[in-house]
Amino acid sequence: MSIEQFEVLVTDALDGIPADLGASMENVAIVVDDLSPPGPLLGLYEGIPLTQRGNSYSASVPDRITIYMATICGSCQTTQEVVERVRKTVIHEIGHHFGIDDQRLEELGWA
Repeated sequence: MSIEQFEVLVTDALDGIPADLGASMENVAIVVDDLSPPGPLLGLYEGIPLTQRGNSYSASVPDRITIYMATICGSCQTTQEVVERVRKTVIHEIGHHFGIDDQRLEELGWA
């Protein structure tokens, strides 16, 4: 799969989240890393979750959600599996942006 095709999957996953939830996302960049770091990490949220931002949060660099293409593609056998894994990973990392921890994401079926 080309990086362009993979980026479309990430965009489709973002377009699939409810509009009011998407509108609530603030100061976050979503990027694709086509090489991926070693290990099983599918995605990574780096930043200050919305639930922890206070008055001192202003003019901050954007939070960052990275989706790891090589890891996701390497863990899937079909294109449909890649589509589903991307969707789940994007939603999982957006959950972190909203302050939802891994335990709660697992309870919700997004871990």
